[in-house]
Amino acid sequence: MMTFIHYGLLVALAIALLFAAASDIRSRTIHNWLNAGIALAAPAFWWASGLSLWPDVAMQLGIAALAFALFAGLFALRMMGGGDVKLLTALALWIEPGTFLQLLIIMALAGGALTIVMGGYHFLRREKERLAIPYGVAIAFAGIWVIFPKLASVPAIA
Repeated sequence: MMTFIHYGLLVALAIALLFAAASDIRSRTIHNWLNAGIALAAPAFWWASGLSLWPDVAMQLGIAALAFALFAGLFALRMMGGGDVKLLTALALWIEPGTFLQLLIIMALAGGALTIVMGGYHFLRREKERLAIPYGVAIAFAGIWVIFPKLASVPAIA
């Protein structure tokens, strides 16, 4: 039973990430209710995953606090949006520390590719306003990338 709850929560996270990406594309915002939902579902995921309070949950909380501090600094420097900061912090509650580093690397690569594509499109259309990158797309892509191997290993229903 726990296995199905675990995988069901991962599927729900993937769906929430798709919603975050779509929202960011459409309005350049990631809604607070979505980020809060992702963060508030993390304890259910910890329970379904069998994480112990110490050191597992404490590590997840520590990585999330560190991610928030780092990305809030980037937000203060106007290098990152507030919704992106909250989404990454919420994801840090779900993803193991080593895998979270992988998520950040994939996010940076996807974000760079997205910036190049959107910058080229912006240039070709000779648009004058400031280029706004929906970085939630890169975050969602990276999040789904790192949870996909866990989803692909779902045991067969017998």
